[in-house]
Amino acid sequence: MRGNGRPGRRTVRDAKVLITGAASGIGRATAQAAAAAGAELVLTDIDAAGLDDTVAGIRREGGVVLAAQAFDITDFDAVTAFAEQVHGEHGSLDIVMNVAGTSAWGTVENLEHKHWRRMVDVNLMGPIHVIENFVPPMVRAGKGGSLVNVSSAAGLLALPWHAAYSASKYGIRGVSEVLRFDLDQHNISVHLVVPGAVDTPLVHSVELVGVDRESPKIRRLTESFTKHAVSPEHVAASILRGIARNRFLIYTSFDIRFGYWWARKFALPYEIVMRRASARFSRLLAAQHN
Repeated sequence: MRGNGRPGRRTVRDAKVLITGAASGIGRATAQAAAAAGAELVLTDIDAAGLDDTVAGIRREGGVVLAAQAFDITDFDAVTAFAEQVHGEHGSLDIVMNVAGTSAWGTVENLEHKHWRRMVDVNLMGPIHVIENFVPPMVRAGKGGSLVNVSSAAGLLALPWHAAYSASKYGIRGVSEVLRFDLDQHNISVHLVVPGAVDTPLVHSVELVGVDRESPKIRRLTESFTKHAVSPEHVAASILRGIARNRFLIYTSFDIRFGYWWARKFALPYEIVMRRASARFSRLLAAQHN
C-alpha cells in the first residue's frame, strides 16, 4: 500500500481485482495480465460465452478467478446483487476496474435519442453503478486500494462525430477527476485510462449512425483509424504500469498524449484543426448523399 499523499496499490499481486468487460478486448487482456501478475479476479461482462472463455483460459494458465458472472452493468439491481454476493464471500475488493463500454458515432442530425441514451447508460451510468456498489466498502475497510476508469481520447479531445460518445467519456473523466481527490484521504488512488485506437471488436463494430460503412471513402477513413490501433495487450500493460507508477492519466499511445498536451498548450491552433477535421467529416457525409 501507499500512503503519505501517494495513495493506492503499487501492484495487483495478491489483490482482489474487479474487471468489467472481461469477455473481450481490453477487459479480457487486462484480466489475463492481472492474473499472470498474481491478482485474484472478480470478472463480469454482458457476454456470457465470452466471459466463460476468459475464465477458462485464465484458470488453465493457473490464474485465480474468485467469481465471474454475466450481466448488464446498466442494470443497477444486477450490479448490486453481484456486489452483495462478492462481498459476502470475499470481503471488500482492493482494485476496481471499469473497462466495459460501447460506442456509436454520428452527427447530431443523424443520432437518435437511443444512441445518446445507450452511450450514457453503458459508458457512464454503468461505471457509476459499479463505483456505488464496490468503492464504499473499500473506504469502510480502511485498507486503501485503486479505482481504474477507462475513458477515451474522446474524453480529452473534441473528435468529429463523437458528441454522444464524448458525453459519456467526458462524464467518466469528470467523475474520476473528483474522486481522485475525494478518495485520496482514504488511500485509494484513481486512474483514468485514455486510449486512442485499440484493435478490439468494438473498434471494428462501432456503430456509424447515418453512414454507409461500405462507402470507399468511409472504408478508407476507418482503415486509416485502425492502422494506428494498438493491441489490447499493450493497453493492459499500460494500465498495470500506470497503477504501479500511481499515474492519474494513463495513456496507451503517444499520439493521444501529444494531442492532449498540444490542445492545452496551443488552444487556438487546436480549435482550427478541430474545425477543419469536423468540416472534412461533414464533406464525407455529404458525398454519400450526392
